[in-house]
Amino acid sequence: MWTIPNQITMFRILLIPVFLVVFYLPVSWNHFGAFAVFWLAAISDALDGYLARKLNQSSAFGAFIDPVADKLMVVAALVLLIQDYQLWWISISAILMIAREIFISALREFMSSRGKRDEIAVSQMGKYKTAAQMLGIMGLIWQPDYDIPLILFHFPHEILMFIAYSFYAIATVLTFWSMLAYFKVAWPELAKQNS
Repeated sequence: MWTIPNQITMFRILLIPVFLVVFYLPVSWNHFGAFAVFWLAAISDALDGYLARKLNQSSAFGAFIDPVADKLMVVAALVLLIQDYQLWWISISAILMIAREIFISALREFMSSRGKRDEIAVSQMGKYKTAAQMLGIMGLIWQPDYDIPLILFHFPHEILMFIAYSFYAIATVLTFWSMLAYFKVAWPELAKQNS
């Protein structure tokens, strides 16, 4: 059970309280620190999946705990964004993203009970949603209010925030779209009458 990929996944879960504490530290770098912790969690997510395949260490426990770790970190970040920004569209998007995760989890459990879980496996659209969501959340957590030195010039912080807002908006659209796509695939099973 305690394979290297699973240890990395458990490390990601342990990063959640670190992420929350750093975000609320009364220091000037708390947002950047929280961004760095979230970035580390995102990298560890990619790493544990890669190592599970490379080392042939896939396991039932890993298949269970990996998405749990992902969802816990993302939900924690979305709740922080609701509190930090207090903008109606940030809040509605965050609630939609959280609701989507609950909906898809329930849908997968239902389809598993029918022996058809593979029909709603992670889609390409779901992967795009996750990528846009991670980039958007990281940018909104960081919310730099200073220009970023980038090799030979400074990258204006306004552009970075525009990019973060854009990824967050794209993630919102893909969240809703992918939820409908999963629901459409599962609908024939959901519509069946119990005999």
